Amino acid sequence: MEHATGLSLPPLNRDDPSPLWSQVKSALSRLIMQGGLAEHMRLPSEAELCEAFSVSRTVVREALSQLVHERLIYKLQGKGAFVAGRQDQQDFIGTNIGFTGEIVEKREEVTRRVLRQLVVKPNSREQKLLRVLPDTNLVAVDRVLGVAGTPRWIVRWRMPEHLVPGLENVPLDKRSLYDTLGRQYGVKLERAERWIEAVAATREDAELLRVAPGTPLLAIESIAFSALGEPIEYYTGLYRTDLARMHLSIASPKI
Repeated sequence: MEHATGLSLPPLNRDDPSPLWSQVKSALSRLIMQGGLAEHMRLPSEAELCEAFSVSRTVVREALSQLVHERLIYKLQGKGAFVAGRQDQQDFIGTNIGFTGEIVEKREEVTRRVLRQLVVKPNSREQKLLRVLPDTNLVAVDRVLGVAGTPRWIVRWRMPEHLVPGLENVPLDKRSLYDTLGRQYGVKLERAERWIEAVAATREDAELLRVAPGTPLLAIESIAFSALGEPIEYYTGLYRTDLARMHLSIASPKI
């Protein structure tokens, strides 16, 4: 495996309001996507990245963690971080909808636009599937996810507040929701059940996805469970299929 030596890393903009880890992540993402870092090339060490960007090791580790979660890089114990191969892809399994190989091959960056992020009461459908009472507090996170600035799908996500206290105040426009759930709250989703159907885009959703009203979309409803079998995550999503395929991975049933 080749070592990334002599890389030209751009200086960070200290006047930029974005977190330093987000700027480091973006700089490394651009190098990977634009071919500046080849597949399976080893990245500079954490110490070298700290020196190159003039940031702390905490900043570098957060940036690398986000890149690992987005599958742009992978880590090997005792050897460092490496650029992921182009055959790697994000799968629609467990708790994640990912864009398929054709998107990963283009090395395009996932963008996140938060529509709302607050504590709400459950509607009747959420009460039923999450098995909660009408006065239960849920954290609601509604987002539009895209690739290279083009919106691909709308996700309206819910989880009981007691599992993720304060999540409504965590900035999620630059970071992965699921990475935050795992690392900050220790939330692990064991399995999920999903319902998928074809729908026509409403005027409001069409505007968010930049398509014409009535455009065919895939509507997804998901309920995910903890290791104890408790329903703890609910979301609905609307997915554009005119720009990319959706990949599903199905496990064999246990008898």
